[in-house]
Amino acid sequence: MPSAFQLQCHLVLIFLAASKGETRYLEVRDAGEDDPFLLLSDDLKRELSAGQIYRRSLRCIDMLSIEGQFTFTADQPQLHCATFFIGEPEELITIHYDFVNIDCQGGDFLKVFDGWILKGEKFPSSLDHPLTTSQRYVDFCESGNIQRTIRSSQNVAMIFFRIQVPGNGFTVTVKKSSNLFPCNVISQTPSGRFTMVIPHQHRNCSFSIIYPVVIKISDLILGHLNGLFLKKSSASCAGVGDFVELLGGAGLDPSKMFPLADLCHSFHGSAQMKIGCDNTVLRMVSSGKHINRVTFEYHQLDLQETETRKENSIEEFCFPSI
Repeated sequence: MPSAFQLQCHLVLIFLAASKGETRYLEVRDAGEDDPFLLLSDDLKRELSAGQIYRRSLRCIDMLSIEGQFTFTADQPQLHCATFFIGEPEELITIHYDFVNIDCQGGDFLKVFDGWILKGEKFPSSLDHPLTTSQRYVDFCESGNIQRTIRSSQNVAMIFFRIQVPGNGFTVTVKKSSNLFPCNVISQTPSGRFTMVIPHQHRNCSFSIIYPVVIKISDLILGHLNGLFLKKSSASCAGVGDFVELLGGAGLDPSKMFPLADLCHSFHGSAQMKIGCDNTVLRMVSSGKHINRVTFEYHQLDLQETETRKENSIEEFCFPSI
């Protein structure tokens, strides 16, 4: 059975598990509808390819993976609403307020968060983000016209809002820009291939896959030579400065996940691992002294295989196997 975390993520991510190209533009239907997918029509795809801006209304809980102009208008008091934005791994998201009509003095709010939050857990984690948690929030009721445009630090961002007066609302324009060196990423799909490069920067970067997966690292270049260690042994890469770790857990925040393996040896070849956790993260820790690079591919772990291996689980539904 899927966990509560996976069911939550279904509303904001799993429906994006489609092939790359035009078909990646997906939306969630209302919860009562049978089909979880709603692909854009061929006419709309042609309009988008011709450069016309895409426009539609927002729901109280919504998910967007496409550029365009989006409007929310309250038809009744809406107290707990959020819109999740996601791009490709190499994209940043820019949110611009075109129009805002909310009652800040009456308790309404409209906030952009640099990243995602689910059940109080953040991505990227506080350890991996360049800004403090308070700096990651931009409150329209506090900034007003001072900051009408906000750009994310990674391929995900979100808006929280409360609008109590019917008829009030806001309009935002969402655009994407390229990110030469993507750092923290949430994958749109349960399978793919990615190369993470940290060029002489003292930072930590996480690639999050919200599925149980088989992950295969085919190339790892670090600034030193040490070794490959499983966390279940006494050895680890702690203190070496530059390394890659594999994490698994049932939440969104990498800092709260279970460490499964450390890799602190440059190699060309293949290191494969099966991780039966709800969320799998590959995290690179970089001292800034070197150019570090890791190439990996991943695909969703077969459900039957996770069930046959459950007796060897580290945590309830989470096992490593190299």
